[in-house]
Amino acid sequence: MWIRVFLIVQMIISTAQYEDLCQNVIEKCHLQKNWPRCFENRSVTCRQSESRSFSSNFIRRVVNSSQEAVESPTSEHRVHIPSSALQKGKGAVGIASEENVLLVVTVLNSSYFPLRRTPTPRRWGLTDHSTHKQVMRELVLFVRVGNHALSNLTQPIRLIFKHNNQEDNGNCVFWQESEAEEGTGDWSSKGCDTNYNDQEFICSCNHLSFFAVLVNPKISKLDKENAVNLNYISYIGSSLSVFFTIVSLFIYACLQQRRPEKSISVHMQLTGALLCLHISFLLSKLWVWLEVDDEDGWGCKVLGFLLHWSLLATFSWTALEGFHLYLLLVQIFNIYIRRYLLKLSLLGWGVPTVVAVICGISGAYGNYSIQLLGGARNTSADGMCWISSNYPHRLVINYIAVVAYMSLVLLFNSAMLGVVVVKLWGLRKSTRGFSGGREGSGGWKVAFKKKTAQVCKDCGTVLGLSCVLGLAWGLAYSTYSPISLPGLYLFTVLNSLQGVFMFLWSLALTCKFQSDNNSSFKDQSTQKITESLRPALVTDSKG
Repeated sequence: MWIRVFLIVQMIISTAQYEDLCQNVIEKCHLQKNWPRCFENRSVTCRQSESRSFSSNFIRRVVNSSQEAVESPTSEHRVHIPSSALQKGKGAVGIASEENVLLVVTVLNSSYFPLRRTPTPRRWGLTDHSTHKQVMRELVLFVRVGNHALSNLTQPIRLIFKHNNQEDNGNCVFWQESEAEEGTGDWSSKGCDTNYNDQEFICSCNHLSFFAVLVNPKISKLDKENAVNLNYISYIGSSLSVFFTIVSLFIYACLQQRRPEKSISVHMQLTGALLCLHISFLLSKLWVWLEVDDEDGWGCKVLGFLLHWSLLATFSWTALEGFHLYLLLVQIFNIYIRRYLLKLSLLGWGVPTVVAVICGISGAYGNYSIQLLGGARNTSADGMCWISSNYPHRLVINYIAVVAYMSLVLLFNSAMLGVVVVKLWGLRKSTRGFSGGREGSGGWKVAFKKKTAQVCKDCGTVLGLSCVLGLAWGLAYSTYSPISLPGLYLFTVLNSLQGVFMFLWSLALTCKFQSDNNSSFKDQSTQKITESLRPALVTDSKG
């Protein structure tokens, strides 16, 4: 019995010691609402582990207050604390000598410091560059002397932050808690002076706290020019797409009246989704540029919802185009599905609506800060209304509700395009076998011209189908490769002009419709396959 009691007591003591270890302070305080204050208090009373693996960046030791203390928690950070500041922090509990004082210095990640959301001032087209500053390397330096916070020091402390010439316009700041919203705060430069040279930022502050350097990462002239060029391409291309998608809808409406077919209805739905996509894109960019409301105000949330919804709808209808093409190629005759268009509409518009509503309820939409090629924030065009940069699960939403969704559609439509190419090759092979024979004098020249013309038509068909099936979205993957800049330009040009390509496809359908009216009698099966592989290839049989 006594052995059991002894074991229980030992377990309680070991648990208390475990909870009191300095390496557990971050974990314990992370659950608290006011994380910085909890860390300040526990870092003074915690017990440092004997293991050196943790203590490499966490310095907690007793120093002599009669001389200056110099500590370097990392190779990129150094702290100089004058003796006057150390003497002001004397009187800590547990310190035997009156000349000694407890000193705590460590480096933390800036993600532990949630910024308070402040309304953005309404400036028509003007940008406050200070709002785009970032914590240098996302590292925060914590300095504490004694049991109480020290301020109004007669001699300032000096904090050294090394840089590698990739940062510019550095500004020394400290963490100031928010009085309006507990657990949040903002970076303030009050009481801190900034000096810098080619290798270091030197901060002189009259108090002790959490310190950092806010910087604007250097943006090369090339990145600035490319950002401006890509913006202009997007604006011009999307504006053209809005105009030509409206014209395409009128053309499809006329074709639908003259020859009602399910394929034309599917084309109309895809064109309508593209129209919504380009309009919402332009509005979301314009809304942020004009700064109509706060950074994550209701207007930007609504536009972010519409942009995400229309993008998913575009993906959905390109997939349904591929599905409809599959039916035409596999079941050439007697294609009939009850309430076919209604079911397609439920999938094409319903699935994006459900996904976008779920993301909207979780608060995912707001202002998204666009980054330049080098990873720096783009200050020439603040961003757009999209999945908010402040949303904690932004990457999860982006990968699941955008990248994964797009990847599945591209994979399916790529397979459908492969089926089209195989069908085209088989059709041409059977046609050559049927019409084969000896060519007369000069007949080979005529045959060569016909073959060349046929190859050009087939290439045009495959190219047009690639645009209708949305395969240009696949260029998004090339922006992460070593040829990211050319891939980014190609991706921007092709996808901003999607409305123009749909207009060209509608013209091709119109020409095919007129040629069919003027053509003579053709074999039904051959005609059906040909229609399914030309601009009219997306047409379906009646009944």
